[in-house]
Amino acid sequence: MANKSFQEIIDFLKNYDGEEVRIMEVCGTHTAAISENGIPSMLSPKISLISGPGCPVCVTVTAVIDKLVELSLRPDTIVLTFGDLIRVKGTEKSLADAKAEGANVRMVYSPTETVTLAKEDPDHTYVFAAIGFETTTPVYAMVLKEAIEQDIHNLKLLTSLKTMPEVIRWVVNNGGGIDGFIAPGHVAAITGSDVFKELSDELGIPFVVSGFEGKQLLMTIYALVLMKGKKGIKNLYKDVVLPKGNIKAKEIVDKYFCPSDASWRGMGKIKGSGMCLKPEYSSFDAGSVGLDEDHMPPGCSCAKVLVGKVKPYECPLFGKSCTPDNAHGACMVSTEGSCYNYFVSGRR
Repeated sequence: MANKSFQEIIDFLKNYDGEEVRIMEVCGTHTAAISENGIPSMLSPKISLISGPGCPVCVTVTAVIDKLVELSLRPDTIVLTFGDLIRVKGTEKSLADAKAEGANVRMVYSPTETVTLAKEDPDHTYVFAAIGFETTTPVYAMVLKEAIEQDIHNLKLLTSLKTMPEVIRWVVNNGGGIDGFIAPGHVAAITGSDVFKELSDELGIPFVVSGFEGKQLLMTIYALVLMKGKKGIKNLYKDVVLPKGNIKAKEIVDKYFCPSDASWRGMGKIKGSGMCLKPEYSSFDAGSVGLDEDHMPPGCSCAKVLVGKVKPYECPLFGKSCTPDNAHGACMVSTEGSCYNYFVSGRR
């Protein structure tokens, strides 16, 4: 790659006529960046980009939403959430629907807001929807640390925290047909690139850690095409991602959380693919255990979209009854969702 000019790389990708290469990105921000930069239109038909389970809101099962709705309807409880999650439907309704009916739901823009709100209003229990991957888990650990240090006991977490390595194994071992992975840059900044080296050695599939600029993503795709059929890892995001990751972030996560099984939308329960509060901090848990049930809206193909078995536009609801303004499935709600990005970019 060092001997090729960027224009030569672009020409190679556009005119590639070798064996078909199926590349999966497992980061919602990568999905958005690929669409925003028009990258699919710059690739040969022999190179397929597939969006994987990298949107945390999209892989959250309906039981978690249902629990948050239930909590928000209690007069003494206020549910705090980030923007995307508020519109994701549970079995019957979303948090936005519940709020319209008088439920106590507030959007927050910074995790530190949750500590302040709970401290200033001790008469209510504040439940923070702790949804995310390795990237955001340290943030929730910091919230818990602050609550403990300030002796705040009316702030609790409802957790649905996922980890990437196990779901990547699941996708590969369940017929994903993937030839290479664009490793998630934000996640890798916490975990380190060595995690993906271990996966590559185990699965025999190449991984390239990438940032989010169009040029770097094209170089990543180029590297993965050349690496097809081989194991190995390249880190093209070295200014952010270290081999061992962010040690301090991992230490604070390890202090408050421990690995657990986790339920993923469309995939069921995957062993060791989540994080939950350690038993000694269970008093800060809002009822996260056992939230496994998942109900897809009739006709929704989110389960297949999330693991790359169908493209978003192959869902019978896509662009018809399901649009960003009237989303049926979670993949159309979040700005990191595959369906949302395919819809707004016209991607095919």
